[in-house]
Amino acid sequence: MLNQTLTYATMPSMIGQELGVSSWVTVDQQMIDQFAETTRDKQWIHVDVERAKRESPFKGPIAHGFLTLSLVASMSYEIGAVPEGTAAMLNYGLDKVRFLAPVKAGSRVRMRSTLVSFEEKGSAQYLMKTNNVVEIEGEEKPALITETLVMFVPARASKA
Repeated sequence: MLNQTLTYATMPSMIGQELGVSSWVTVDQQMIDQFAETTRDKQWIHVDVERAKRESPFKGPIAHGFLTLSLVASMSYEIGAVPEGTAAMLNYGLDKVRFLAPVKAGSRVRMRSTLVSFEEKGSAQYLMKTNNVVEIEGEEKPALITETLVMFVPARASKA
């Protein structure tokens, strides 16, 4: 989604800038059920549609917070904030995660990403930190805010 070519030399100059906004992703009941099955987290508020309609303060099922968080990786790929000449990129971790609003089944979410830092870490590795806000279509509060860390390994001839 970025309109410019990124390099290891230019990334530090982009600190504080928005890297991009992903497309909307629909978080439907089928996705929620598949996530529940995979993770074995079958709490009723996620998977029992009728009970959630009756008893949940949200009047229906909601996605697992970790399901919403797991979408950050694919939305990041779509934004495409990867320096030219990257041989590998590895999930390095999370500095902060805050779940601010539930994602109701059938909602659409997207991510807005801003570059926080980009530092050389030696051994031809670079650590990128981004601030990511996962928005819920039509809602004032975002689903979550997280700072993600990605380690980049450039191809040998592509350091600059």
